[in-house]
Amino acid sequence: MAKIDFGGVVEDVVTREEFPLSKAREVLKNEVIAIIGYGVQGPAQALNMRDNGINVIIGQAPEFKADWDKAVKDGFVPGETLFPVEEAAEKGTIIKYLVSDAAQRILWPKIKPRLKKGDALYFSHGFSVTYKEQTGVIPPEDIDVIMVAPKGSGRSVRLNFLAGTGINSSYSVFQDFTGKAEERTLALGIAIGSGYLFPTTFENEVYSDLTGERGVLMGALAGIMEAQYEVFRENGHSPSEAFNETVEELTQSLIRLVDENGMDWMYSNCSATAQRGALDWKPKFREVTLPVFRDLYEKVKSGEECARVLQSTGVPNYREILNGELKEMADSELWKAGAAVRKLRPDTK
Repeated sequence: MAKIDFGGVVEDVVTREEFPLSKAREVLKNEVIAIIGYGVQGPAQALNMRDNGINVIIGQAPEFKADWDKAVKDGFVPGETLFPVEEAAEKGTIIKYLVSDAAQRILWPKIKPRLKKGDALYFSHGFSVTYKEQTGVIPPEDIDVIMVAPKGSGRSVRLNFLAGTGINSSYSVFQDFTGKAEERTLALGIAIGSGYLFPTTFENEVYSDLTGERGVLMGALAGIMEAQYEVFRENGHSPSEAFNETVEELTQSLIRLVDENGMDWMYSNCSATAQRGALDWKPKFREVTLPVFRDLYEKVKSGEECARVLQSTGVPNYREILNGELKEMADSELWKAGAAVRKLRPDTK
């Protein structure tokens, strides 16, 4: 492992230099990697591993025709590299359980009996194992239980791989039956194209992931955008002006500066007026939101958010409810203005 200084705290990470693809191929040469679920993470991890020369098969319920057809379109052949879920689980030596958290609970009675002694059960999220009392996902004792969790969507995992970069991933070994669980885990992390790998636990992964999604990454971001846009509109600003000052400048300019060299570097490349205002108002936003984040983290840690997810996603008409919520967001003036602004961006093709 490489020791890297993260702001004064030294952490151990695994890079491609220390664990090259050639080593990953050697570790996995006799394994059959069965990807269960060709929805969000499944396609990206499957295609990246296949491109890297790893033996990959897909387990997908044929009745979910869109996902089955997508696997076929991506070159997986029914009866050869594409199978119903139970058959793929039987054939695999490493079972990548990449269906949704709610589906993992539902499918578990079909997966568990097909796990053979010495197999590895792989997750990309600590949810089902951490909240096993609620999910019922309790792995048998004679297998490895491992995790590689890319810090990005499946789409980003694939696009970054094709660009030659990669999404950073956390990893963890929950159960090491074979004595080679960590080696398997790191090989899989490299095989899916991770930028680098950093250790975590199943618990820490799910606590940080659920908090991050509900917080800065999605929930808080959408909420503060809506609030600022509303204030602009209440004070007579046009939809175009309100959207550009709330979203467009962030996504098309400032966040790219943050990505390059950090928040301080972005500040140093803005006007003096913007710098001063941001530095003065940052503590106010921190003070207001810190209690909300503490409350959120405690609800994640206690399992309350897990219960909410399982209850909400478990109702028969959940997809209809979800589509209604997403449509309400899409039909808001904020995101209709966004659609208009995107159409006005210069065509750079």
